[in-house]
Amino acid sequence: MPLSPLLSARSFDDLPGWADDDHLAAFEAFRRSAFHAPIKPYRTGSLGIDFTAFEPAYEAARAVPPVNRAEARAFFESHFAPAYVSPNSETGLVTGFYEPVVEASPARSEHHRWPLLSRPADLVDIDDTNRPAGMDPYLAFARHTTDGPVEYHDRGAIEGGALAGQGLEIAWFADKVDVFFIHVQGAARLEMTDGRQLRVTYAAKSGQRFTGPGRVLVDAGEIPLEKVTMQSIRAWFRTNPDRVDEILWQNRSFIFFRLAAVEDTELGPIAAAKVPLSAGRSVAVDRLLHTFGTPFYIDAPTLMAFGGKPFRRLMIAQDTGSAITGPARGDLFAGSGDAAGEIAGVVRNAADFYTLVPRALLDGAAQ
Repeated sequence: MPLSPLLSARSFDDLPGWADDDHLAAFEAFRRSAFHAPIKPYRTGSLGIDFTAFEPAYEAARAVPPVNRAEARAFFESHFAPAYVSPNSETGLVTGFYEPVVEASPARSEHHRWPLLSRPADLVDIDDTNRPAGMDPYLAFARHTTDGPVEYHDRGAIEGGALAGQGLEIAWFADKVDVFFIHVQGAARLEMTDGRQLRVTYAAKSGQRFTGPGRVLVDAGEIPLEKVTMQSIRAWFRTNPDRVDEILWQNRSFIFFRLAAVEDTELGPIAAAKVPLSAGRSVAVDRLLHTFGTPFYIDAPTLMAFGGKPFRRLMIAQDTGSAITGPARGDLFAGSGDAAGEIAGVVRNAADFYTLVPRALLDGAAQ
């Protein structure tokens, strides 16, 4: 597969702040993908970054890891060359996401009334091999019926009781808005009222398109576009509790979860690339365009939320999301807990994206 014309070769000297980054922190995230790669290969994205071309770098990463920043920088410079990623619009864009840490109960109570649900038995994967004529081609999930697959229940129907009585409840929560934002983030760490610590992560979704409450509130004239953050949205819901369903049900997409072990509290949940996310070093990308495990150098000089200085970091593509579409579009993992949520909630900044391409691919493109 040839490299996309959206990628144009650069040198490491062209990357603002490259020499000042902590390449060892990025390498540690990269190495997790290197160990996963032999278990199940990643799919090559349509921009042409061939997964198989990563093997020399993955093999080296698994063998003898760098011990300091200088060695880590040399590792990336020896195995890769940067290419600028042309955005679809005038500029690239980064947002942020995190893993909420929320109190939950194993049983419904007067205080804990809102559940997270596991995947229902009648939810089936759908693609071009089993999609009925006329079904929205966007849908990747459907409801199995004796007459064939049909569109699944949406958020309003599910919260109205469409799946009641099936025993799908994983845990119960005190705040419906907390539950919604767990859906948005796709994972959470649960501090259970019985003393256990659990983790939930994405299992499937109803399939409909995601509609963010920020956009709904902007269109309704409730919050100015420039003031939309996770914090401002939460504040609006606290002020208008009687309108929560009115706004949230306009997002028809509904997420189902599964339990996962909390193996390392310093790392985030295992995400789409099947490795634990690293705070400040894992990025979600458009998986149709990009290949998981790819290093990206992201230059977002107006983003100061990570450490109080312009964001210029080497990140590893280890997750995706339905709202993450386009070649120069990324969602930065900020970590777990409230402090990470404060960072993630305000990130919406212009950014330049540089993908690190295995050298063999760029050498081949130049021939």
